[in-house]
Amino acid sequence: MTRAQMPDTAGDSRPGRPRPRFTSRAAVLVVVVCAIALSLAYPVREYLGQLRQIDQLQVQQTQIAAQVRQLRQERQALSSPGYVEQQARDRLHMCFPHQTCYVLFSPNRKGARPVPGHSAGTPWYERLWGSVQQADQPAGARPAARGAAGHP
Repeated sequence: MTRAQMPDTAGDSRPGRPRPRFTSRAAVLVVVVCAIALSLAYPVREYLGQLRQIDQLQVQQTQIAAQVRQLRQERQALSSPGYVEQQARDRLHMCFPHQTCYVLFSPNRKGARPVPGHSAGTPWYERLWGSVQQADQPAGARPAARGAAGHP
């Protein structure tokens, strides 16, 4: 057989058989790429989660730093005797022994509502006795509105 008579194995162009679309090499390559992608998916997810956690911790750190600054300012203010005296006067209504302090109560204060059943002319013991009598009655038999001393 001469070379001209030998069948061409390199081209293998058989007219009846179509060439396969994917070879075994391509299938192995696809499997390897999928395995690499799957093996990297979990570490990448963990990495992104840690980045989110770092961002949250940085925000928390700035909030805590602001709170520390505020507490240091408050500590500095509380170390001042003048500030402590002012707070004692304003919040606790305190004054020095040689001073005379006054607390004014305005009867026309906004938001102040009169206490029901308390009148200025009724002594406290009558109001107390009236509340005892009212508490002694069953819930359904209690009148809705009574006098200041508990008398009709």
